[in-house]
Amino acid sequence: MKNKTLKYLGLALLAIFSFACQDLERPEFSDFLYDGPVITLNTPSPSGATVIRSSESLASITINFQVEDDLGIANITVVLDDTEIANINNFANSKLVVVDDLTVEVATGFHTVTITVTDINDVVATQTTTFEKKDTPPYLPLFSGESFYMAFDGDFSEAISGNGAIEVGTPGFESGVVGQGYKGAADSYLTFPTAGLLSSEFSASFWYKMDNPGQNRAGILTISAPDPNASNPDRPGNRNFGIRLFREGGANQSLRLSVGNGTGNGTAITPNVLTNDSDWVHVAFSISQSKASIYLDGALSAERDITGLDWTGCDVMSIMSGAPRYLIFNHLSDFSGLDELRFFNKVLEPEDITEIIAVSSQSFKMSFDNNFLEAISKTDANVVGSPSFTTNAKVGVGAYSGADDAYVTFPTAGLLGNEISGTFWYKINNPGTNRAGILTISPPDPNASNPDRPGNRNSGIRVFREGGANQSLRVNVGNGTGNGTAITPNVFANGSDWVHVAFTVSQTKVIIYLDGVLSAERDITGLDWTGCDSMSIMSGAPLYLIFNHRSDLSDMDELALYNKVLSQEEIMAIMNAN
Repeated sequence: MKNKTLKYLGLALLAIFSFACQDLERPEFSDFLYDGPVITLNTPSPSGATVIRSSESLASITINFQVEDDLGIANITVVLDDTEIANINNFANSKLVVVDDLTVEVATGFHTVTITVTDINDVVATQTTTFEKKDTPPYLPLFSGESFYMAFDGDFSEAISGNGAIEVGTPGFESGVVGQGYKGAADSYLTFPTAGLLSSEFSASFWYKMDNPGQNRAGILTISAPDPNASNPDRPGNRNFGIRLFREGGANQSLRLSVGNGTGNGTAITPNVLTNDSDWVHVAFSISQSKASIYLDGALSAERDITGLDWTGCDVMSIMSGAPRYLIFNHLSDFSGLDELRFFNKVLEPEDITEIIAVSSQSFKMSFDNNFLEAISKTDANVVGSPSFTTNAKVGVGAYSGADDAYVTFPTAGLLGNEISGTFWYKINNPGTNRAGILTISPPDPNASNPDRPGNRNSGIRVFREGGANQSLRVNVGNGTGNGTAITPNVFANGSDWVHVAFTVSQTKVIIYLDGVLSAERDITGLDWTGCDSMSIMSGAPLYLIFNHRSDLSDMDELALYNKVLSQEEIMAIMNAN
């Protein structure tokens, strides 16, 4: 009797529970709709941020996506700019379809990709994204041994190969050291094939801004082999091959670099120096067959002797995560910022790292390799008159060669700050030209009494030369109400060989370096840019003609501007790299 009572009581409770849980306004459980097709678009990015850069009029792009459906997929169509480029209705597995080899050529401009999926129950799902194809010249490596470069300027493309990384999750962008930078997110990272990148010596450099919202561990750069130990497939951790750069610790994090020699691994560990409120920090590491070294902001932070570097099985890299191959210690996706990632097929020396750090502050670069293209903005300067090029260049295939009434101009937007530096190679040609302008960033002259000879020096800077047979170099700086000038000794003689020129301007001092040696300096009382919206290269014209500093007939090569005061060590590194 007792058991029977319990049975009936249980049935009554079950009925009450079922009645209470059921939403009477919704259909019975058997009538619930399922999700339908689920489309995961990897490339082009569904965020719409993808930029395809190519020097060719047509660029190739691979559309990479997968589709899942509980019941089965009946048809998939892919449309590019209103033209159907794929119609798929035959599947080896109708519940999971991966498309990673759909390649199409696109012209310059914006494009739209729409993927439409219909399942066997006639439920339809769509995914649409846009991307842009931009015309850009091919990237030429800036540094010796550079084999890989990712700028993260609105896209995840690698500049040397022109190929895009595969996005996992939803990585994003933030303001970087140069333009935009990578911004991490949960379960998000990039992958890229390692073919052609791995050698017996290997180095990397990048800028890093730590964001540590409770993350005690995170992966930064992982080049690992698959784990043959299948006992825990969700937490692979083969450290016998390749490298792993990661961070761990508490509020103060350390960087750790693990290097596999084929049978084991060794790890170089920095002190606990990275904090959550850290600004951008430059990180570089170098690996030979005998040593692993880590540098922070150009200074050696950690090193360790090792017994080899073995790349067996390391066919893919992960950027900003240990996933998918190094999860054993929970080094998952990093939420931090990353910018200007470069790999090298050699060991980086301290002077190499100094040069890389200096170049990261470049705001303007013109190499004059038979064109007047500014390399950072990818835009051409405005040409006045008939300047030409000489094959007797200091660097590359060409250099600027001056002519009468000839120069180039470029807008200054984004170039001017509280500090500025400039570097260039200069070969003087002085056939009776006692005065000439070299670099002029001046405002218009409000004095209209002599419109053909403007000379407002209260703002901006003017680099020019003057003297007799032996010329001096002068940098004039306007503080808003007046100006001051640093003047080198008379050292430039006609027929001189290439000389490396550098100048730095802060709010308190202007300095000139010749061939890396300090040649002149002067205390000043400010730097003001009011009205300085244009820069003239190799002339004072059109805004600084009061003392007849007109077009320079000399040669110039590798002109660069920087948004900070360069140190003498940085100037020497830049000069010696050329």
